[in-house]
Order: sequence, then structure tokens, then C-alpha cells
Amino acid sequence: MRAFVTALTLLVVAAAAAPATAAAPAAAAATVAAVGPQPGTFTGKGFDTCTAPSQAAMDAWLTASPYRAVGVYISGASRTCAQPNLTATWVADQTRKGWRLIPIELGYQAPCGTRTPKMSADPATARGQGRTAADSAAAAATALGIGAGSTLYNDIEQYPSNASCRAAVLSFLSGWVERLHTRGYLAGMYSSGSSGITDVCNAYDDTRYLRLDQIWIAWWNGVADTDGGTYCADDRYADQQRLHQYAGDVTETWGGVTMKIDRNYLDVRAGTPPASWSVTVDNATSGGFSAGAAWGASAYSGQRHGADYRFATPVAASDVAWFRASLPATGAYEVSVWYPADPGYNDRAPYLVATTTGNRSVAVDQRTGGGRWVSLGVFTLAAGAGDKVGVSRWSAGTGYVVADAVRITRV
Repeated sequence: MRAFVTALTLLVVAAAAAPATAAAPAAAAATVAAVGPQPGTFTGKGFDTCTAPSQAAMDAWLTASPYRAVGVYISGASRTCAQPNLTATWVADQTRKGWRLIPIELGYQAPCGTRTPKMSADPATARGQGRTAADSAAAAATALGIGAGSTLYNDIEQYPSNASCRAAVLSFLSGWVERLHTRGYLAGMYSSGSSGITDVCNAYDDTRYLRLDQIWIAWWNGVADTDGGTYCADDRYADQQRLHQYAGDVTETWGGVTMKIDRNYLDVRAGTPPASWSVTVDNATSGGFSAGAAWGASAYSGQRHGADYRFATPVAASDVAWFRASLPATGAYEVSVWYPADPGYNDRAPYLVATTTGNRSVAVDQRTGGGRWVSLGVFTLAAGAGDKVGVSRWSAGTGYVVADAVRITRV
């Protein structure tokens, strides 16, 4: 992608470029905004380049080129180009004149790749880093006047995928999706067809991870369409949810202005992020927890959620401690659990999620990863009140089974 080019050739032949605009103060950014969500609903050609071009260059290409969308690097610790032109005024001017913007965050990279900074190889930590990246990108977009409803794209460059690396990347992107939706933005991702896109598309129905709103496929096959070839099946991200970078490192001249770019084709549409809704149920929540007499109470671990937690020995019988909640609508919800970790706790504690098609069991090692929210995945849950998440004593593992707290978040 263009962010990795160390030099950008930008020649204004017909007219001298205007001086670079000074960075807009934060107060001014609030009064200048892009026209509508970006890139919004659009089908056609776009380009991306390392540094946001000057106004003169953008005007020349708007008049003479076939492109109507432009990728801009708005945030991220891995950006290598200065952005002297990229201000709230520049953003407002481009969208007012008819350009669609593709806002890009270039930060954390796959732990198995060569780019830095790298996300953690631990999926839970990577997920938190995805949330942090989303906060950074949303703040940058807001400062530039790229408002809620826009899609922000996380650029994860090519990496030699393997099982552990894939889990980290998909967990990172789940955090990215979760937090962007909370901030009112749609979540996109750019990556190589052979690595990130393949991993994301293969995990399309994997309930352990949140689904992106749009994907941007880097596949330099020279064809201006949104086909993903063998990298992504046609039935995945099929509802105007794709961009395709079909050529890269090409030099083009339009209206007397020469730039080195990557070529893209977009078929995307504006959307609305799911409304944020979440509920946390502790074992002490009134009316939110039920368990049999065999379930004891303990405040032993400092990693507990709330004043105490419940525990029981494993047994080959169904004795489930249930967490009860009332959900606003039938739909997709992420289920996360909190438990204290201890070497004496169960290494395969069976959590039951009451989905619309029956109970789903997810085994969790309660000897590690305690004192934080651990995602069980995304499930379709029914509206209304009822037992939503349980912890069963019927475990194939050894050690106490613990029931502490659950969090259910609409996605």
C-alpha cells in the first residue's frame, strides 16, 4: 500500500501547487465537516497514495481522471509519510467538490509479520489493542470532520498466516469492530488477499470473532471489480461491502499532474452501526443469577468481579449456574465472561450459551486469563428475559468450576 513508499512524486505541470495549509486548530475542526458519511454509497474507481495530495492536484484529477475516491491515512503509528495537506478544511473541500474519502488507520501489524509495531500474539491482548486503535482512528476522523456513519479501514499488511497469528489478527479486528460501532463508525479492513482477506473471509461465520462491515482486498490482478477470487467467496461481504486494490505502484498523469498511486475499485454503501447496548450480570445481581445448593461462595481471589464468586466441584450431571438477562431484541450478541484464575480451578469449564437454536457449549481454561473479560464469541440470542449464559459442573476437566460474571453486548 502507498504508505510504505518512501518518496512520492507529485508534479504540477499546468499550475503551481498552492502552499500547504497549516494544521487546523481543534476548535476550527468542529465547524468544518465532510459532506456525508465517507466513502458512503459509491460504485466506481478510486486511488490511494502515501501523502494526501495538494488542492491543485486534487482539482486537476477531479476534472481529468476517472477517479472519484481517494484513500487518506488519517492515523496510526506505522504511517511513514507526513500529511501537511490533511486538515479538516482539506477534507471538507474534497467532499464538497465530489470526492469520496477512504479513511485509513495504519498502526498495529500481525505478530508473525515483518512490519512494526506488532499487535500482541495473545488474542485477548490483541483484542484490547484493536479497541485502542479504534479509539485513535475515531478521534482522528472526528478531528478531520469525518463524521459518524463513515467507514474507517484498518490497514494490516501482508503476513505469513498461521493458526496463532490468525487468532491474534481476528481478535484484534474484533476489538476494532466493537469499539468503532460504539463510536458510531463502520469498521473496514485492508489487507493482502493471500493473508488478511483470506483469514477474515474464512472466519466469516466463526462466532468467536466479530464480523467487519467492509473489506478492502489487495489483489493486483489488474481487473477493476470487487471479485475476491480464491481469497474470498462470493457470498461473503456480498452486499456492497467490498473495495479492491487491483493495481499498485503505478504512475499516472491527469490534468498535467503526475502521481504515483495504487488503483482501486469500490462497490460500497452507507450503513448504520448497530446501536450500542450491553448488560453485565454478576453472581450477586438481584434476580440475575441462580444456582443449586452445591455451588458455594468465595471471596478468595482478588481477581473476582464484585464482592464474591460461586464455585463447585465437577460432577457428571447437569447442574448449571445460570446468569439471567433481558435483551432488547433478537439478534447477534457478543458474550464475554469474567472469572478469577487459579491453578486449582477447572481447565475446561463448560459455559453454556442459550442461543435461538439451542445451547452452545464453550470450554474455558479457568486456570489462566482471569481478572478480565474473555470473549466466548458472537451468538444469536432471543429477545426478552431468560437464562442466557450458564456454567455447568459437567466438565471433562479437573478443579473447581467458577461462575462469577457475564457481559452481553449487541453487535
